Amino acid sequence: MNLDLTEQHLALRQLVRDFMEKEFAPVAQEFDDREEFPVDIVKRMGQLGILGIAFPEEYGGGGYDAVSYVITIEEISRVDSSMGITVEADVTLGGAPLNHYGTEEQKRIWLAPLAKGQMLGAFGLTEPEAGSDSGATRTTAVLHGDEWVINGTKCFITNSGTPMTGFVNITAVTGKRADGKKEISTILVPSGTPGFTVSKKYRKMGWRASDTRELSFADCRVPKGNLVGRQGAGLRQFLETLDEGRLGVAAMGVGLAQGALEMSLSYAKQRVQFGRPIFEYQEIQSKLVNMAINIEAGRLLCLKAALLKDRGVPYTKEAAMAKMFTSEHAVLAASEGVQIHGGLGLMDDSPISRFYRDAKFLAIGEGTTEIQKMVIARRL
Repeated sequence: MNLDLTEQHLALRQLVRDFMEKEFAPVAQEFDDREEFPVDIVKRMGQLGILGIAFPEEYGGGGYDAVSYVITIEEISRVDSSMGITVEADVTLGGAPLNHYGTEEQKRIWLAPLAKGQMLGAFGLTEPEAGSDSGATRTTAVLHGDEWVINGTKCFITNSGTPMTGFVNITAVTGKRADGKKEISTILVPSGTPGFTVSKKYRKMGWRASDTRELSFADCRVPKGNLVGRQGAGLRQFLETLDEGRLGVAAMGVGLAQGALEMSLSYAKQRVQFGRPIFEYQEIQSKLVNMAINIEAGRLLCLKAALLKDRGVPYTKEAAMAKMFTSEHAVLAASEGVQIHGGLGLMDDSPISRFYRDAKFLAIGEGTTEIQKMVIARRL
C-alpha cells in the first residue's frame, strides 16, 4: 500500500491550509464567541471548490478522491472544528445521498448548486427517541396523490438553518415491510417548504460557529419525486452514507489533534518556568510525544479507510476504527494541550480552550464511541 501523497494531494492540502490560516484563523475566536455562522467565509470556500470536492465534475464538483476529502477535512479542522463539521456534514450528509442514490433531475436541481458551493445541504436522521437507534424513527411520510405528507421532529441537525441551506434530506417511515418492521425512506425537503419549521440555533458547548437546530414537520408536503433512491431503502442508504461521514469525522479528529499539538508545542517553547522553557522538562515532552504518535496513527487509519473507499471495496470497519481512535485521541490531545497551557488554557479566549470544547463532539456525533465498537465487533 503506497501512502505517499500525490502532487495533486499536496497542492490541495496547501490550498486549504493557506485559506484557513489566512481567512479564518484570525477571526475563528470571534465567530465562536458570537456563536455566529460565517456565511461569507463559507461562500468563499465554495468558490474555491472546497464544498464540491467529492462530487463529479459533471455537476460542478471537483471529482477528487476520498484521500483528497480526508486531507481537506483535516486541514480545515486543524484551524477550526466548526468549519470542519460544516463542510463534512454538507459533503457527506447533504450531498452524498443525492450523489449515490438521486435521480438525474435531483442531481441537476440540488446536487449541482451544492457542488458549486451555492447552497448547503443537511441530513435529518436523529429524533428525540431515535439517535443511535435509527430504526426507531417516528417521523412519517404518507403518500397522498402525488405528494408526500410529512409529520414529525428531527433534532441536532447540522447546516439546517443557515442562510445558505437549500434542503434537508430526512428519514421517514413510509409504510411497513413484509416482516412487519418499519419501512424507512429518504425524502428531500427544500428549505422554506410550508409546514417545515426550523427552530432557533442550539446553544452548544462547542462547534459554536456551526449551525445546529431542531426541525419540525406539520403536514409538510413535497412532491412524490423528492423520494431519494428506492422507497424503503432509507435506513440502508443512511448507514452507507455514515461510512463516509465517519471517515470525515475521523479526519476532523486528526486535524483537531494536529492543531492542538502545534499550538501546545509553540507555547511550551515560549513559556519559561524555573529559568527555562517548559518544553525542556521531560513531563511536557512526554505529553507532546504521545500526542504526535497518536496523530500519526490516526492519520494512517484515515488514509487506509480512504484508500479502500477509492478502490471500491468495503471499508465500514476501517472507517469506524478510524473514527473511534481519532475522536478519542483528539479529546486526549485537547486535554493535554490545556494542561500544557496551564491557567491560560482555562481562558475562554484561548484557542486551546476552544479545541477542548470542540473535541468532545467528535466522540458523540455521527455515531458514539460505543456504537463504533458495536460496528467494529460485528465485522471481526
